[in-house]
Amino acid sequence: MSDGERIPTNVRPLLILEALSSADGPMTTTELGRAVGLPKPTIHRLCASMLEANFLSRDHATRGLRPGRRAREIATGLLHNVADATARRQILTQVSEAVRETVNFAAPTDSGMTYVDRVETDWAFRIQLPIGAVVPFHRTASGKTYLASLAPAQRAKLAQSLDFSDATPNAHKNPESLLAELDAIAKRGYAMDNEELMEGMVALAVPVRDKRRRYFASIAFHGPNQRLSADTMIAHLDTMRDAAAKLSDLLA
Repeated sequence: MSDGERIPTNVRPLLILEALSSADGPMTTTELGRAVGLPKPTIHRLCASMLEANFLSRDHATRGLRPGRRAREIATGLLHNVADATARRQILTQVSEAVRETVNFAAPTDSGMTYVDRVETDWAFRIQLPIGAVVPFHRTASGKTYLASLAPAQRAKLAQSLDFSDATPNAHKNPESLLAELDAIAKRGYAMDNEELMEGMVALAVPVRDKRRRYFASIAFHGPNQRLSADTMIAHLDTMRDAAAKLSDLLA
């Protein structure tokens, strides 16, 4: 019996997803077969089934495989349901008390940035975006933090696919202006929303990274521009980065 045949059938798809989660980019079926220890016919058959069921998707640039929509939805769901959610909530609460605004924990999904967790401010005047809400990548601080984490070629490709219509006056109107800001965000390590999602609301976000320093999610706070300016938000940057480091420790 070969090593691949010793792997239980029901575990094999999980090992494929585990291998992809550890990779720096899409993988070919040959690379996956080596990583998991399965023969070529078996890995091809499994990958075909997982593609059909949307647990894998095809990267059009490289023709390699990456986690599909359903795999990413599972990852987002686990973020919300694991026991560490209690510790995460405590971290978000501490940040909210420090900045005195609503704090969000958001992760990228196919449709945009999804709010996985949040702690509301105690101000009577506040802007509510509930858990589960999905917002555009290019009009939010958390989304731009994610976009800036991508390799330049990936940024450019994704920017070309975004919808720039029906934007607020301050939002980007084309891929070129967005890409210029993403370059700056990648260098400085944080992003801001200057009334780009909705008029009157501003925000600041920093990335949360896993143990390999890869982007995982964003932590952000937002509020009305009557209370927040660029300077007052940047004054809380150390608080946000400390919280991101604590959230990274939870992932480890």
